[in-house]
Amino acid sequence: MASFFDGSDIVGTAIEIERRGRNVYSKAAAAATNPDVKSFLEFFAGEEARHQTIFEAMAGRISKIEIPAGSDEAEYMDYVQALLDSHALFCGGAPEQDLANASDAIAAIELASRFEKDTILYFREMMDLLPQNESDIVKQCLNEERGHLRQLRAMLVKLRNKS
Repeated sequence: MASFFDGSDIVGTAIEIERRGRNVYSKAAAAATNPDVKSFLEFFAGEEARHQTIFEAMAGRISKIEIPAGSDEAEYMDYVQALLDSHALFCGGAPEQDLANASDAIAAIELASRFEKDTILYFREMMDLLPQNESDIVKQCLNEERGHLRQLRAMLVKLRNKS
């Protein structure tokens, strides 16, 4: 995906995750036939847009990143790169089409859960790289992403109980 040189790269990647997530959820919502799933996906598109705005505001304030103490810089950045390369929104294909074309609502929610889990992993690492004041903002978004994953899992249980 991207090589990191400074904090703006880290934040820029978070912006891109949220932008792509918003697009994926919006397109999937437009294609959804189940009204509950449609409104659910529309809600998530709005959440991704809100997070994108938060990270855009942060982007101009960040210049320095700090590799966690005791970490080898090259190895750590390779690890972060591997997180991105394996993120459902970056690892090839067309995630918005995958979500929109999911065989059923259950498959769509399972795929959306994967997006959220991958984002949680990235944000968790991002917190360790940024200055404390900015890390707190990322933590807020991270906690919201955790909530999204719980909501997706609850919807999955609801859909499975209906079938």
